[in-house]
Amino acid sequence: MAFSAAFSLSCTPQSRLLPAQKSQPLAPTTSFLKPQVTKKVLCSPLRHEGVSPIGKNPNRFSGRVKASMDNKNVEVLSKEHLAVSLAKYVADRSNKITKEKGSFTVVLSCGSLIKYLKKLAEPPHLNSIDWSKWQVFLVDERVVPKDHIDSNYKLAYDGFLCKVPIPNGNIYTIDDALPAEGAADVYETTLRRLVKSNVIALSSASGFPKFDLTLLGMGADGHVASLFPGHPLLKENQKWVTFIKDSPEPPPQRITFTLPVINSSSNIAMVVTGAGKADAVYTALEKDDSYDKLPAQLVSPEGELKWFLDKGAASKLYKL
Repeated sequence: MAFSAAFSLSCTPQSRLLPAQKSQPLAPTTSFLKPQVTKKVLCSPLRHEGVSPIGKNPNRFSGRVKASMDNKNVEVLSKEHLAVSLAKYVADRSNKITKEKGSFTVVLSCGSLIKYLKKLAEPPHLNSIDWSKWQVFLVDERVVPKDHIDSNYKLAYDGFLCKVPIPNGNIYTIDDALPAEGAADVYETTLRRLVKSNVIALSSASGFPKFDLTLLGMGADGHVASLFPGHPLLKENQKWVTFIKDSPEPPPQRITFTLPVINSSSNIAMVVTGAGKADAVYTALEKDDSYDKLPAQLVSPEGELKWFLDKGAASKLYKL
């Protein structure tokens, strides 16, 4: 399995790249355009001797549980510890990769993931990360105006991007004046231009763009990005960016990175919280041999895949 970080593109119909504007925030109702680790508590490992540390003593589960689970890289944490651990994970990769290659390409999923990035906007990470080296993209986007409440860019901007000093021109959003198909085509054209100019690397193994980090969330149905269970887009293996007009979740029109692009990432972090996603988490992590795989089960990056779960999302991984 693999998992990736942030994505957002902005282009004109003529494919001219337009940086996101941070200088003119909207009214509060449509606000959008700019924007200490506690002591760890030792817990029993997943399925340790058939006993659930959650079921046996929920109050004990305030720190982290590390689990290998057939070589799967999983951390189960309280919500506060999850934010701390995720921030360190992202910061460590940012600092390492920036030193190695002089830039850091990040693809963001939105949803609840964004609020767990809050620790990156606080010391020590706020001051230790070279934000000028970040190139930020959205893994999918709803085809709505950027100041619309359903916009992933608005969510990412209000919750994270406006709080850190990433240059305007390094944040890429879709052209929201275009219909879904046109927005996806322009977005892919922009990615190809950034690959040609060496802003984004190209995977020698797959031929698809290779992002340094993709940060993914997962829906209760196991979907990632805007790739839904049983949907034909799961089989798309030629395009970099595609579109959907019949999303099972509103709004219906979206653009999304394809699975081969997601899986070409160097690192993917899957951040999943809430008991409502426990069944999908269990299926994704414990049922790799299932015939009809969930989209989350198909995430398999070229590099590392790491899962960050809270105790609700991880609850089915324990024998109660």
